[in-house]
Amino acid sequence: MRRETQDQRRQRLDRIRSVLKSVYPDAHCELVYRNPLELLVATVLSAQCTDLNVNRVTATLFRKYRTASDYAAAPEEELALELRSLGLFRNKAKNLKSACRTLVERHGGEVPQTLDALTELAGVGRKTANVVLGNAFGLEEGVVVDTHVLRLSRRLGITTETDPVKVERVLMGLVPRDEWTRFSHWLIWHGRRRCGARKPDCRQCELRSLCPSAIPGNP
Repeated sequence: MRRETQDQRRQRLDRIRSVLKSVYPDAHCELVYRNPLELLVATVLSAQCTDLNVNRVTATLFRKYRTASDYAAAPEEELALELRSLGLFRNKAKNLKSACRTLVERHGGEVPQTLDALTELAGVGRKTANVVLGNAFGLEEGVVVDTHVLRLSRRLGITTETDPVKVERVLMGLVPRDEWTRFSHWLIWHGRRRCGARKPDCRQCELRSLCPSAIPGNP
């Protein structure tokens, strides 16, 4: 694809958004949760894990730990045992206990609704904060850039950046703010269902004509 101007890239992204919206009208966060605390916990646990594996663990975890105080009071080793089927489970147990202690001490046990307050919690970066703000509170404060969004943003020629924070800035400048959360879901769903990391299904891809990385004759 020839080099695009910013306006041309924005116009192509508008068409990409339109296609994704049509293909994935029900796209949503696939972590199972009932309240902001459960979403925060699940998102912290999702680092380097599939949502499916996290949901298996939280199905039991959320019955045992219902408040931030429950996590804060739990022995770290006990939490680690609950999370042992997940990658980095010891570090996640440590962060989860610390983050919930902060929730109790600074926020009355409630999940805060600002990016700054969320990213002060152990184990919570911009991605996790954006997941919580956009899905639990309906606040469009940023674009979730996970591994799928990062990969597709580059494959679709939206950006050449490799740093998630820089990719997020590019997307925030091109995607309407009221679609930031939905756009993340659309790319995540497309990445999981069509544009895999190792074997993208270019032949069946709904974005083929708009993608500079489409592989000719891809089976």
